[in-house]
Amino acid sequence: MSASALWTLDAMAKAMGAEPQGALPQSISGLSIDSRTVGPGEAFFAIAGDRQDGHEFVAAALAAKAGLAVVAADRRAKFAPDAPLLVVPNVLAGLRDLAAAARARTQAKVIGVTGSVGKTGTKEALRLALSRDGETHASVASYNNHWGVPLSLARCPATAHYAVLEMGMNHEGEIEPLSRLVRPHVAIITTIAPVHLEFLGSLAKIADAKAEIFFGVEPGGSAIINRDIAQFTHLLRRAKEAGVTRVVSFGEHEEADARLIKCALHPRCSTVEARILGTEFSYKIGAPGRHLVLNSLAVLAAVDLVGADLALAALALAELTPVAGRGAPISIELPGGTALVIDDSYNANPASVDAALAVLGQAPIGPHGRRIAVLGDMLELGPKGRALHRGLVNAVLANAVDLVFCCGPLMQALWQALPASRRGGYAEDSAALEAQVLPAIRAGDAVMVKGSLGSHMAPIVKALQRAYPHQDALEDASA
Repeated sequence: MSASALWTLDAMAKAMGAEPQGALPQSISGLSIDSRTVGPGEAFFAIAGDRQDGHEFVAAALAAKAGLAVVAADRRAKFAPDAPLLVVPNVLAGLRDLAAAARARTQAKVIGVTGSVGKTGTKEALRLALSRDGETHASVASYNNHWGVPLSLARCPATAHYAVLEMGMNHEGEIEPLSRLVRPHVAIITTIAPVHLEFLGSLAKIADAKAEIFFGVEPGGSAIINRDIAQFTHLLRRAKEAGVTRVVSFGEHEEADARLIKCALHPRCSTVEARILGTEFSYKIGAPGRHLVLNSLAVLAAVDLVGADLALAALALAELTPVAGRGAPISIELPGGTALVIDDSYNANPASVDAALAVLGQAPIGPHGRRIAVLGDMLELGPKGRALHRGLVNAVLANAVDLVFCCGPLMQALWQALPASRRGGYAEDSAALEAQVLPAIRAGDAVMVKGSLGSHMAPIVKALQRAYPHQDALEDASA
């Protein structure tokens, strides 16, 4: 297998029990399920999803110079006799089989990450921290579901020293099969928060669903659990029931194994003093937010547990930056100066909105600037939804947010609870709110945009970028 090859054709076909057909390459360089982004020489998996069937995009993938397509046997007749194909009974099952083969061949130390909030940020911090010690593979974006985890695992190069896989759920029974596929040496639960209450009903059931990650932990492996949350004892018990032999805790609690001693929160970063499994460290995190400080304790504990260089990992966290949709700062040019837009539009729940409002409260503003929150509905909260939205008023006031723009029927509960002086605008949907937000922004403002995916808040960020010249605020600061 060449240095750039991810899988040889023979190994890939054997792992999936696939029938090779057509003129096939000897190896493939990557895996994709998206014909729009598939690269030359990659394998395209024609997964049949809830909304679209990947078989409809095989021709486009091959036209984009994909090396081959993996298709279902009952759809084979749709394609030319000489098309480069691997034919399997079921494409998603074939991807899972390939992921299992990737896990069997790797010598990497594997870390699994779940939790109600902070999964992706913790995964990205681990990617950064571990890469200083050796080749590190990690999930792309938030590929954490029944197809995202197998795809991410199957993409793991045989040469990786470390692998970090994120696992998510919105129903019970979803994480356990993912964890048994990943077989992590270390499993992290960042926190338990009121997320997916519509489907799970209570924090106790959310904790149980997250604790499913422990049932895939390798013999002799470890669990890392947030010591500050009310569900700690319950999660500890579940880890032991699953046979996990070592449990490490993190947080501010005086008994935490990875314990925060003190921190200083700044608009663009944080400085931290912590004791990580008996060793004291001072380090900087290159992105703002107390939630990142606390999750960095879990990151460094995991680094230590897999035997990587803890000092190098702590130094690396200074380079951590927020990404688009998850707190990325954008500087926009307005008449009379600039304004800061914090793009946190990817998703939302009560805990993550609280954290985002705290970051907004730390954000720098100009002489006449205001701190403005633009909030869309938090979804999947069940009967408590309106009360949880209304409860956000406490974080708005605590973080000195000057104006709040709200959209959606649930966020109307917050709108009604706000003091009149804090009301910026309300609309039924984000498209209507956009027309209110854009003319309201002025030089010196700091504007945070957040909401669940289904509330479509990202278009408001895009509209601000279209309306005004802009650049990455981190680049602007470094310049």
